[in-house]
Amino acid sequence: MKKIFTILVIVLMASGLYAQNYSGKQKDIDIILKNTKSFSAYYMAGDYEKLSGCYTEDGKIFPGGQDIIEGDEKAGNYFRVPEGYKVLKHKVTPQEISVVKKTAYDYGYYEGETQRPDGTISTWKGKYVIVWKKVNGDWKIYLDIWNRVDD
Repeated sequence: MKKIFTILVIVLMASGLYAQNYSGKQKDIDIILKNTKSFSAYYMAGDYEKLSGCYTEDGKIFPGGQDIIEGDEKAGNYFRVPEGYKVLKHKVTPQEISVVKKTAYDYGYYEGETQRPDGTISTWKGKYVIVWKKVNGDWKIYLDIWNRVDD
């Protein structure tokens, strides 16, 4: 019995390391999570038109070392990969999502893999913050900032 209790305590403590903190209406949180997964799917598929649609018309991205890029089409097109490259994996893991009326934010980590023309694979990961706006019942990215994290 003591052994089972010890294992249970370890499992519960470890699960706290990966805990996510979500606040707001569950329906809104579910839409944000769905839209986050859709963003990743569009990026991996190279569907930049749908990727642009993830942003508000006045959406802004803040890529490292560059000026702010404004507008949904420009934001979506920023993610175009060069000829011969393919995004194999893009995963976003929110740590916190907070919804207040028609605005929300989330932050967490992202990771991915890109295949180069020579077949080699590049892996990358980082952290992000997104500010969302509710537009006609859907949640769209208004502000998007990210930074790479060293391995």
